[in-house]
Amino acid sequence: MIVAKSVAELKTEIAHLRAAGKRIAFVPTMGNLHAGHLHLVEQARRHSDAVVASIYVNPLQFGPQEDFRAYPRTPVQDLTVLEQAGVEVLFFPDDTAIYPRGRMASTRVEVPGVSDILCGATRPGHFRGVATVVHRLFHLVMPDAALFGKKDYQQLLVIRLMCTDFGLPIEIIGVDTVRDADGLAMSSRNGYLTPEERGIAPRLYSTLQALAGQLWSVSGHGFSAHEVQAMEQLENAGFRPDYVSVRRRQDLALPGAGDRQLVILAAAWLGRARLIDNLELDLKRAP
Repeated sequence: MIVAKSVAELKTEIAHLRAAGKRIAFVPTMGNLHAGHLHLVEQARRHSDAVVASIYVNPLQFGPQEDFRAYPRTPVQDLTVLEQAGVEVLFFPDDTAIYPRGRMASTRVEVPGVSDILCGATRPGHFRGVATVVHRLFHLVMPDAALFGKKDYQQLLVIRLMCTDFGLPIEIIGVDTVRDADGLAMSSRNGYLTPEERGIAPRLYSTLQALAGQLWSVSGHGFSAHEVQAMEQLENAGFRPDYVSVRRRQDLALPGAGDRQLVILAAAWLGRARLIDNLELDLKRAP
């Protein structure tokens, strides 16, 4: 595995792959890798001849009171894992490579509307930071495809819309969430959970599953009462929920009476960890 730390090194390696006629799939990460990241790499291999990954903890997507400095960083372990997974090139930049004029002077990319709801409402500026760094990485790597986990469902939609708006010829592939045996979605922030909290955490997904079962009997409207009930269930379990919301899958708008392709999204604090999860639901079929 080639580790490129500068833009020049990355471009050299990308040029070698292109010269060899390779189709490139890209997996951007913030490191502290777990089995969910490795599943992305495995899926990337199925869609390409060469896999390029990146590790960069992007300061622009963290708010002033968020965990940028405390975010878990395990670079030595991550490099070993990615090399064993068969990644051809790892881009491991510092701030200067990503924001050559400084992060605060950098041009920003924003996808209005979808960036301002749900997680965007409780984390102002988060998706602007995500879109900015992903846009920069896409222009450096110029992949044929890029893979993102569906756990970050809103992020996936933001990136798809950004690519459409800018006409970027990149196939954006959403990959199903990887879960522990008890249903908890894998996340780097799960490491913040105490043993007691870790025992409670799977209740987030089970609450979404229960809500999905209730929605099957609802005729396309009147979801709010069920959302409130789900929030109360999470509170009773020990969470501090930000939201539980039923949305239209393709654009995260509030669903109308005729909408059947839905997604239930939730974000909730448990101790120091802010957990997010979602469940896609097709009301044409029983959940």
